[in-house]
Amino acid sequence: MNYLNFLLLFGLIAIVAGLLGWSPVVVFVTSGLAVIPLAGLIGEATEALAAHTGPRLGGLLNATLGNAAELIITIFAIREGLVNPAIRQELLELVRASLTGSVLGNILLVLGLSILLGGLKHGTQRFSRSHAGINATMLMLAVAALVIPSLFSHTIEVESHEAVEYLSLGVAGVMIGLYILALVFQLRDPGAHTYEDAEFVTARLEAPPWSVRRALVVLVLSTAGIAWMSELLVGSVEHVVTQIGLSEFFLGIIIIPIIGNVAEHLVAVQVALKNQMELSLAISVGSSLQIALFVAPLLVFISLLMGNPLTLVFNQFELIALMAAVLIGGLVSLDGESNWLEGTMLLAIYVIIGLAFFWLPT
Repeated sequence: MNYLNFLLLFGLIAIVAGLLGWSPVVVFVTSGLAVIPLAGLIGEATEALAAHTGPRLGGLLNATLGNAAELIITIFAIREGLVNPAIRQELLELVRASLTGSVLGNILLVLGLSILLGGLKHGTQRFSRSHAGINATMLMLAVAALVIPSLFSHTIEVESHEAVEYLSLGVAGVMIGLYILALVFQLRDPGAHTYEDAEFVTARLEAPPWSVRRALVVLVLSTAGIAWMSELLVGSVEHVVTQIGLSEFFLGIIIIPIIGNVAEHLVAVQVALKNQMELSLAISVGSSLQIALFVAPLLVFISLLMGNPLTLVFNQFELIALMAAVLIGGLVSLDGESNWLEGTMLLAIYVIIGLAFFWLPT
């Protein structure tokens, strides 16, 4: 991913733009572009550490830090809501939309592009039906856990809004528990095929020849850089919505997930082009599982500690998009085969969803 590092120059531009009071749109675009290589560097540092620690701890590292960039961006969005109460609700909607967008992007955009390009190069590609079935079942369970609080919240909120927060906390706790059990299963049974295994295989394929010390330094500096860029990015969202007319939903559903996960997305496409479709499938679905089972519930607890509670209550458009994506993605993968037409179908649904959210009022 070294060819993405030239985008680090945009980080300097974003800092200068913020200090000199340039247009918020310039700040948003340049800070967003700078996040892309920084997220890639976090991935490379994690992969280098994983290569030194072995498959068990390596899988744990990749499973924990796989979506660090997006987690940092959403934490800063929650923090900005505390600093600027006038747009608190809009920023919480942005956070929920970015979680939805990450799941949609991995299932429809990344998997669709991988299947399309891999199918055009290799024809019909095959992978394990049993592994695909396990991943599809886990993903349906994860999305169901996100959907249930939304479906029950309207009735519960009639009696008490606090009950909705308690429901979100309870669901978040169960989801994190399930995520931990999945990690324990993988650590206790190194032969088990879970999405953490796929992440470790990716780490071994892509790991740069770095020492542990260098990897830790790069990890710390990249994390600090993303935190800085995230502050600039989130701070300019309100002005971008006003000046350009894009809704928080579109920014969250499409723009922010792409910014935070470009490096990981490229890896999934690259292994599909190498005819390793099972690994590509596991990476894309595994990232969605991590967002749904770990990042989303973790944000519920973090937001509570920060004094700006985030509930797992999504609007009807997000719920419909999530359920449609999971259903179609599961149907595509359950037969153990993929071709370029199925990839095109996934991409078509992603474009349709993107158009729908683009035209939602701000």
